[in-house]
Amino acid sequence: MATRNGTARKTAKRKGSSRGPAEDLSFRERLGALSNLPPLFRLVWATSPGLVTANLALRLVRSLVPVAMLYVGKLVVDEVVRVAATAADLGGLSAWGGALEGLAWLLAAELGLAVLSDVLGRATALCDSLLGDLFTNETSVRLMRHAAALDLAHFENADFYDQLERARRQTTGRMVLLSQVFGQAESLITVASLGVGLAVYQPWLLVLLAVALVPAFLGEAHFNAQSYSLAYSWTPERRELDYLRYVGASDDTAKEVKVFGLNDYLAERYRTLADRYYLANRSLAVRRAGWGGLLSAVGTLGYYAAYAVIVYRTAAGAFTIGDLTFLAGSFGRMRSLLEGLLASFSDVSGRALYLEDLFSFFEIEPAVATPPNAVPVPDPIAEGFAFEGVGFRYPGSEVWAVRDLTFTLRAGEALALVGENGAGKTTLVKLLARLYDPDEGRILLDGRDLRDYDLDELRSAIGVIFQDFVRYHLTASENIAVGRIAERGDRPRIETSAERSLADAVIESLPEGYDQTLGKRFSAGVDLSGGQWQKVALGRAYMRDAQLLILDEPTAALDARAEYEVFERFKDLTEGKTAVLISHRFSTVRMADRILVLDGGRVEEVGTHEELLRAGRRYAELFELQAQGYR
Repeated sequence: MATRNGTARKTAKRKGSSRGPAEDLSFRERLGALSNLPPLFRLVWATSPGLVTANLALRLVRSLVPVAMLYVGKLVVDEVVRVAATAADLGGLSAWGGALEGLAWLLAAELGLAVLSDVLGRATALCDSLLGDLFTNETSVRLMRHAAALDLAHFENADFYDQLERARRQTTGRMVLLSQVFGQAESLITVASLGVGLAVYQPWLLVLLAVALVPAFLGEAHFNAQSYSLAYSWTPERRELDYLRYVGASDDTAKEVKVFGLNDYLAERYRTLADRYYLANRSLAVRRAGWGGLLSAVGTLGYYAAYAVIVYRTAAGAFTIGDLTFLAGSFGRMRSLLEGLLASFSDVSGRALYLEDLFSFFEIEPAVATPPNAVPVPDPIAEGFAFEGVGFRYPGSEVWAVRDLTFTLRAGEALALVGENGAGKTTLVKLLARLYDPDEGRILLDGRDLRDYDLDELRSAIGVIFQDFVRYHLTASENIAVGRIAERGDRPRIETSAERSLADAVIESLPEGYDQTLGKRFSAGVDLSGGQWQKVALGRAYMRDAQLLILDEPTAALDARAEYEVFERFKDLTEGKTAVLISHRFSTVRMADRILVLDGGRVEEVGTHEELLRAGRRYAELFELQAQGYR
């Protein structure tokens, strides 16, 4: 997996719970994580350039309002003091009359600035909210599409699921981070304008302010890094917590949870794990609160020391009352802004660490991909497929799932795969559909390596119905249309596919027919029996109308009558197509043109049903064992 920077290389090597929750990251690593901000900004800009531009413009104007308000306030105070002194000298309040107009304008200006600040704040919040929603939508879609492009091997790896889970968490709430960055830029402009005002009167106040705030900043940076470390190291456990919540309260598991009395066990297991995470998080939170309070007190002492000096200089006549108001307000506002900036910088660097989880996920590249200068898939297939010494091991396994596979699948032929569980039947199918590439040997299609063809075209030419097919909580029409989703609007084709798979009677019995939502996940959904679901899934094979059709135990959930009816139509389904059929039922297998017997990942026998029975080897033995069960 590619990495973006030094931080990525280091964080990518960390393996979940292999490190303690309190492990810290160096300041350089935290600073390096900020390199994730430019790509985040590019993603947000691509989401909506108009909203980003409006957001920045509003913040720029808003950043200059505080210093303007403080300066107008100084003018108001000085004017009041001046007029009051003049009135006292004249022995009455008549002198106020001429000054009221000037004060009114100053007060109106201050009121206008206050209203403007409020309007700008609400407009900025609106931009942030709208941009956040759009960004979440766009990033979630991108993550889904990228995940779909990755290899099947990735989804069979626990470490990948940890990384995927961390990436999913970064698709929401990331605008909070960008809002912080924009807010920091806004605050920096405000601080700079206030700093100019302070420098005119007393430059050393800026030095005192900086010294007072540094300890709090370092403390926040330290604990933000520890928070990230805790969250990173507990990723597997948090996934387990999500899984336990799902198992303990799901329509898919409710029957077994009740029958086996698993509720208390699952709840206690969840509580034990959740309590462990709570204790680890509580320890960090307590230490953060304690040290944060102590270091924040240093900043408060610095502020009041500076405030005392300003008061003393004002009493000594060096500053006017208006100056005192401006300096005290500016110093207090700068202290607040700088505290927020430093804390926000620390928080931003911490949040930027999490961004690495998102960007590193996007950098994962599939090994099974379309090659440069890919050739189109032949249509129709002329010769068929050929396995030449094919061997394959699942990632992380030392055991060969299949080895030395050499056989042919001729164009237009129906080939059945037979073997005991673990013999390699499903693995062979995955290789044929190029869900994996062989570790040894090669697979040819019309004389060319399967890896030479365009991957999307190849999979478009293949229709696979697995035994563990997905029960989509979509409408009945959509459940069949997933066989060729681009044709989901072709209702006649969908209905014909349902009729040919015997799913039409099932669908017509539903309250909403083809528009009925299936499954119980949603309130309007209607669940089906296993056999009914399988008929719907078989409809996808007819909908697919692919050149190569692969059926993995297509009738496992059907009763004897339904199975007979389905395979009466088997020849119709495979007519003019190349077909691969996996089944443990020999009444189904014998309908194939040839039968391939697998044992231990190797080809043991090949022939027709009659030829293999006469040979009296593995196939004949398995056939006899099954036949005895019906006698």
